[in-house]
Amino acid sequence: QAAGPGSRERQAQTLAGRGPLGHPRAQERRRGKALAPQAKREAIRQMVDIHHLSERRACRLVGLSRDSYRHPPQMDAHTQQLSARIVDIAHARRRFGYRRIHDLIRPEFPGVNHKRVYRLYKDANLAVRRRKKAKRPASERVPLQLAQTINEVWSMDFVSDSLASGRRIKCLTVADDFSHECLEIAVDYGISGEYVTRILDRVAVFRGYPLAVRTDNGPEFTSRKFLAWTHAHGVRHILIQPGRPMQNGYIESFNGKFRDECLNEQWFETLAQAREEIAYWRQDYNEVRPHSSLGRIPPAAFAQKHRSGTPAASDSINQHKFD
Repeated sequence: QAAGPGSRERQAQTLAGRGPLGHPRAQERRRGKALAPQAKREAIRQMVDIHHLSERRACRLVGLSRDSYRHPPQMDAHTQQLSARIVDIAHARRRFGYRRIHDLIRPEFPGVNHKRVYRLYKDANLAVRRRKKAKRPASERVPLQLAQTINEVWSMDFVSDSLASGRRIKCLTVADDFSHECLEIAVDYGISGEYVTRILDRVAVFRGYPLAVRTDNGPEFTSRKFLAWTHAHGVRHILIQPGRPMQNGYIESFNGKFRDECLNEQWFETLAQAREEIAYWRQDYNEVRPHSSLGRIPPAAFAQKHRSGTPAASDSINQHKFD
């Protein structure tokens, strides 16, 4: 049986959030937030296309003028340029949300706040897909002693991945606890304790040796070669408790970003390609990627400010968080 005009209008009222006088839906709408103009235009379009109401009646029911419905606001040239740049960055850096995109475009578009970036980000149907994390039993949280200067503590750990052929590769990640700089990512099929010491000696050529290193209890870090290296250079070796990875939280946090933004986004066919892509990502992490616990600037810029004695760097020491 065909629906009469009255039933179509009742359906349209429901779609627009209205109901008959005294109806609970009408009282709910009085308490609720008014529809945005974009939502009103979509409601009118559905009333006209689906429920076959006239444009005049649909606009009256929704509460939007026909002129506003027919002539939606258009982006100006500056907004179009900003939106295009947001889309470009989001496609190039698929694991960056609107906050980090805003950090990257601030030099190009001064005065643009994060709320405007978020609106354009949502209008472009952009979003970072959340990856499911394995559920682990709750464990005791041990607070880390904050480093007060560069080279005070280096944290290191291993991350595993595989090539397209299925052969496993191993990545040694080394980070400075204070500046959050990634000092090195060594990639190879196998990494022994002696290999680790050679990597650390290479880093120390440019930065000097740290006061302490923090590691887990892996065989590479408890080998005779590694222990002899710490003793020879006067480096204190901080071993975390077995089964307590959050005692090495800085490097665990870094490894999560490394896997999410680099390893999971790449398809390595050869060891040489893996080394090249990982080296490029490490440079980008240190020099371009903003870090929220460092005042939303890259680690290399933060380290440079600290070395030059800039007050902004000193003020952010007490604001260290995992990022």
